[in-house]
Amino acid sequence: MQPRIDKMRKNPTIPARKSPEATPAPDGSEQWLRPWVQLKYFTYNPAVFPRMLGAVSPDAVKGGLIHVYDKNGELFGGGFWNPDSRTPLRMLRHGAEPLTEQALEDALRRAVAWRRDECRLDAVTDAYRVVHGDSDGLGGLIADRYGDVLSLEVSTLGVWQRLPQWLPLLHELCGTARHVISVDEKIARMEGIDPTTAPPSEPVRKVRITENGVSFEVDFAMGHKTGFFCDQRDNRLKLSRLVRGKSLLDLCCYSGGFSILAKLRGGAGEVTAVDLDEKAIAMAKRNANINGCNGPLRIDFVHADAFVYARQMVRNGRQFDVVLLDPPKFVQGRDEEKEEGLKKYNDLNMLGLQCVRPGGLFVTCSCSGLVTPSEFEKVVIKAAQRLGKRLQIMEMSGPGWDHPFLSTYPEGRYLKVIWARVLS
Repeated sequence: MQPRIDKMRKNPTIPARKSPEATPAPDGSEQWLRPWVQLKYFTYNPAVFPRMLGAVSPDAVKGGLIHVYDKNGELFGGGFWNPDSRTPLRMLRHGAEPLTEQALEDALRRAVAWRRDECRLDAVTDAYRVVHGDSDGLGGLIADRYGDVLSLEVSTLGVWQRLPQWLPLLHELCGTARHVISVDEKIARMEGIDPTTAPPSEPVRKVRITENGVSFEVDFAMGHKTGFFCDQRDNRLKLSRLVRGKSLLDLCCYSGGFSILAKLRGGAGEVTAVDLDEKAIAMAKRNANINGCNGPLRIDFVHADAFVYARQMVRNGRQFDVVLLDPPKFVQGRDEEKEEGLKKYNDLNMLGLQCVRPGGLFVTCSCSGLVTPSEFEKVVIKAAQRLGKRLQIMEMSGPGWDHPFLSTYPEGRYLKVIWARVLS
């Protein structure tokens, strides 16, 4: 199957990425394992930018493994090398043990074993993350299992070159038979990835999955990211335990996961689910029909902008027992883009808070990796204070254990979910 190219905003004016400047090889480097690159500064972040790199051996190849030495000439680890990338070095391992192709395959085995043997996710779902990029020592590879389908998101040339060897192993480990591969168009250009060379697969369009006893249809042609937001699995179940007989407003509902579990598993009363994406609403309605959410189990799906809809509810004086906000990533970049994104979070939370009945439950999410947990919490608290409300905060949760983040890469802690009661 041909890979799906995620078409972001095209920017034909992007300049060619400059390779790291040539630096003379240091004394003693003739004894180093080849190919090698030397760091100018110590860093444990997996993404290493050109300004942090020193000399590079001439036999380093694009997409190949490379030994990494620190500024004192000691072996520091290993990773993928690509001088054309925005981050020429992607660290995959730290330490004095040389990185090998076998070590990468072992990392794949450990990643899958953690989900299946330790977390025992097969007991509750057949949709979960099996490889979570840098957190599993496999920078540039995100892999989700959906039934018999593997959905892969690739963002490094090193991973792309190894897919023909890795995919059969992943299928064997996960018990899958088909795959879909997505590559962001901008990243493909920067990394030098040719999507036409993707490993073939049997055709994949839709697949039926089960999560905590509820069925969903994943449409790879219409879905976001790798097909379904399995990172919210535990939070969907938690919400379903708190809504019996209550009214729920689900803003930015996507394919209906929270609303459907709340209705079927939680026995929620009136449920209203809103999303601006017409295709998402169509998927949500299909998922509701699959699970018999019609008649007395009806969910009211609304195709509308979440800001506009919530503002109308405020004007109408309409309030709900439970309000859930799960918007798309508002913060895409730093500086001005971050400030604009934080403003959107503030505005949406101010609207959502006004839709909660006094004493009601408010659940608000951010999936922006560049927004820290403390920054997100501050935005939510300030929004409440501007409205003269107090929040009784119970917890800030995140994704399930199949989505870990590295202590050396805080941006990987992307999903943050605040659970609070709204006090007037």
